[in-house]
Amino acid sequence: MVFGLQGLRVLVTASTRGIGRGIAEVLLDEGAHVVINGRYAETVKGVVERLKQRGEVHGIVADLARREDVESLVKEAAQLLGGLDAVVYVAGPPRPGVFEELGLDDWGYGSRLLVLSTIWVAYYALPYLKQSKNPSLVYVTSVAAKEPVEGLTLSNALRISVHGLVKTLSRELARYGVRVNAIMPGYIMTDRVRQIAETRAAKEGRSPEEVLSEIAQAIPLARLGE
Repeated sequence: MVFGLQGLRVLVTASTRGIGRGIAEVLLDEGAHVVINGRYAETVKGVVERLKQRGEVHGIVADLARREDVESLVKEAAQLLGGLDAVVYVAGPPRPGVFEELGLDDWGYGSRLLVLSTIWVAYYALPYLKQSKNPSLVYVTSVAAKEPVEGLTLSNALRISVHGLVKTLSRELARYGVRVNAIMPGYIMTDRVRQIAETRAAKEGRSPEEVLSEIAQAIPLARLGE
């Protein structure tokens, strides 16, 4: 335990796989009490079963694109843990595609998933965070907020707004001692990145391995994160 997280009560959204799952695992290994979240009951139950040997972990089913789900998620997490010291916001990916491949329904769902949900989480979590002695709100977004990623138009356009929210909240909530930060991961070898590689490969007549190799070459360490 090296990060001083022992005993912290943390909600990690969208955490049954990928980056969210990895964050939940590290938190548990550091002694935090964790609530994970996903959209599918069987998946959430299975992940809790696999993680419970690491520490106290609970699972809640909720769709971040539904306001009422986010409200119940935060309230139930606080009840299970006896309060909240931190919320780590992670969201599943919106539909990939270039602008002309996307419909208005895609933009509507993407806006709820990537923009409105960030507001809902902060709104419902703030009363609990204000009661904590060490409160923190962390948004995991994407490098797409800084530099557009080919074929991820929704993510490129919508995630930028999250950083405006984060900067504003970091100033407004400082008087309560609430730290608000954003993390922009680059390419991590997740199911999402594999999907991107497969889609590009199919369009360009190449193998997914070739696409992944090309992506890696644009990274200073010449490899994707794990």
